[in-house]
Amino acid sequence: MTATASTVSPATATTATSPGGPAPRPVRRRTTRSLAATSVSYAILVVLAVVYIMPFLIQVATSFKTDADATANPVSLIPQVWTTAAYTKLFLNSDFPIWFMNSAIVTVCVTLGRVFFNSLAGYALARLHFRGRGFVFAALVAVMSVPMVVLLIPKFLVINQLGMYDSYSGMILPLLTDAAGVFIMKGFFESIPASVEEQARIDGAGTFRVFWSIVLPMARPALITIIILSFQGSWNELAHFIVSTQDPALTTLTKGVAGLASGQLSQGSQYPIKLAAAAIMTIPVAVLFFIFQRRIMNSSDGAVKE
Repeated sequence: MTATASTVSPATATTATSPGGPAPRPVRRRTTRSLAATSVSYAILVVLAVVYIMPFLIQVATSFKTDADATANPVSLIPQVWTTAAYTKLFLNSDFPIWFMNSAIVTVCVTLGRVFFNSLAGYALARLHFRGRGFVFAALVAVMSVPMVVLLIPKFLVINQLGMYDSYSGMILPLLTDAAGVFIMKGFFESIPASVEEQARIDGAGTFRVFWSIVLPMARPALITIIILSFQGSWNELAHFIVSTQDPALTTLTKGVAGLASGQLSQGSQYPIKLAAAAIMTIPVAVLFFIFQRRIMNSSDGAVKE
């Protein structure tokens, strides 16, 4: 009995039926559909990216326009006449440098304070056992649900009563902690195995030494998150500075730019000046994000195996 060899083409193999089952779809058709779905997904992402980035591009382009050009062509991406008059006026004929300095001082102090105090509070709620810990955590969650605008008048009364009105202390101290930051740090500390602290305690390290030398270095991803959120939040803060200061020498960027929107420097639309100030405001936050983005993505250091 002789066996006859037969040649089966790839196209025939892809459409061959299996015993007792339906015939599989051709590989070529499946590849075409997958390619079409990927193309549609990328097209949607490109459209969304353009929608989100277009206002920023218009902002930067308008900051280099003349006032007449910005009024006549507000959404044009190419100025008819390129000029840096808006930036010159901001830095040389306004209090913009003072606003920038005040925002930088407050933001750096608030960011450092939040990183330190939020970490301490988060570690205490995650590791230390004390009476009322559950109540403190419940109060923390309750504070997170309260709109900040509701607290503006009580905040003003407290700042004024303590004699901190119109001062850096009144601008900085109430912002040194936030409930969301404590909540984030508490959750991250609870994810770290408690066994990593046992050896340090056996060697005689105290609670703060264990926190500072052992646990805190392992919380780098959470710390970076707190740094970014704190910097962005304090840099863009407006309501708190409205109720804590009225001295022009303590004006921050947010208050100053809000004043520009009401026609503080001159008459007219002032679109180039307003958008130039807004463009400069976005630079520190963008730089901070791009600096720490790689560390967030590569934040596997300090992993513990048990």
